[in-house]
Amino acid sequence: MRRSLPTTLAALALAGTAVLAGCSAPAPASPTPSEAITTPSPTPTPTPQTAEEWATDRVSGMTLDEKAASVLMLHAPGTDPAAMRALLDEGIAGVILMGDNMPGDEASLAALTADLQHDPDAATLIGIDQEGGIVSRIDWDPAPGPAEVRAQPPQAAQEAFAARAAALSAAGVNVNFGIVADVTADPASFIFDRVLGTDPAGAGERVAAAVAGERGTVASTVKHFPGHGAAPGDSHVSVPSAPLTLDEWRAGPALPFAAAIEADVELVMTGHLAYPAVDPAPASLSPEWHRILREELGFDGVVVTDDMLMLQHNGLPEYADPGENAVRALAAGGDLLLYVLPADPAEFGISVDGLAASISEAVESGRIPEARLDEAAARVLELRRELIVGSGE
Repeated sequence: MRRSLPTTLAALALAGTAVLAGCSAPAPASPTPSEAITTPSPTPTPTPQTAEEWATDRVSGMTLDEKAASVLMLHAPGTDPAAMRALLDEGIAGVILMGDNMPGDEASLAALTADLQHDPDAATLIGIDQEGGIVSRIDWDPAPGPAEVRAQPPQAAQEAFAARAAALSAAGVNVNFGIVADVTADPASFIFDRVLGTDPAGAGERVAAAVAGERGTVASTVKHFPGHGAAPGDSHVSVPSAPLTLDEWRAGPALPFAAAIEADVELVMTGHLAYPAVDPAPASLSPEWHRILREELGFDGVVVTDDMLMLQHNGLPEYADPGENAVRALAAGGDLLLYVLPADPAEFGISVDGLAASISEAVESGRIPEARLDEAAARVLELRRELIVGSGE
């Protein structure tokens, strides 16, 4: 036991008196073990989990159906958040906002999106196609569109997308599907008005600058991998085909995607378009294109599909079954499956339960290894966790 200060001073005073009187003062008794002063061991500071570790742990506690639902991102028409919350309550990762979801001003949109954040540990993904120019969902975008930006130095692209991202973030949007990495110099091309460059090198510089501009404000997405500019036609109603070999692709359309990955883009969107010399299947359903994206380009973020209903819109019988399309996209290597739903999703046979059941059944039958589903679910959750941590919530 530690002596009190008054007791110690009194003992010193008595000892001093004894010395002055010529007497020997008795030696102080040695402390008993119970009186020995001990220094408590410091409590070790726990190492905080990384977003990746947190996501892996969370996936390990999920059921198969929960994991299947967690790789879906859907749209619900209208400005009533209740319809969107109903989808989120079924366990999906987030929602994509279209023009019919826009309430008219930033404050109203911010109120709507705030109603959709329900998990304190993982952000609801709230995505939007805000490219600027002809593809704009918000009317108050302060930045110039691609057609203006591509005529200026890359710094203009960075400034434009920084301003665009700030407007989206203020309205509660955390994912922008807005950076077009396609390349074409053909004014007749479906994608021409949306590209950031008419040659691969120039497009790559501006795409990387756009990613840098959005960095830390919203999660960036580049699209439509492996490149729509070389594939004539509109993938909303067909499966466009590019006549390039793999080496020709590497020397051209690949460059803006490689530049975006070097700039640490968070998401890459696969297109429903084919390069038959590489794989006759649409890239969104192609294991080979996913391998190239991961292994050759080194992308380790979230691979999101373009709207999966586009495959059904093209009228080809091999894409008529939404459950089969979902299974093929996930088995190929996709992480997040995107669906822009009409007012009546049953028109296309779409429901969260139905899609999740198709994925779960494919895992149970061995068509999709469970490790592939776990990988996709963990990547999506890691992004959701990073958006929460990054926001300081």
